[in-house]
Amino acid sequence: MKKTFPLQTSGKDDARVRDKIRHEVNKYVRRCRRKELPEGFRQWEFSCKIGVDAAGAEPCALKEVAVAIDTVAATGATGVYIEIVAVPGQQMGPPA
Repeated sequence: MKKTFPLQTSGKDDARVRDKIRHEVNKYVRRCRRKELPEGFRQWEFSCKIGVDAAGAEPCALKEVAVAIDTVAATGATGVYIEIVAVPGQQMGPPA
């Protein structure tokens, strides 16, 4: 997912807009975790970047995305760029 979300929508409280963004991120992560893993891998890992725009996006952990959305909103930005890429992780060892 590489997407820029608006942080302000007319007729909606800004906190509800941020909740909607977090919900969409969580929905994407759940959908990715249901995908079948390539041979030899145990689980999905997520490479995340967040910022005001794509050029200024900073890497962060998946657990920190919700806090990072609030941090970007606190700067007074009108939108937040979120990039989350699922990659196979935790490769299995050789069969015993």
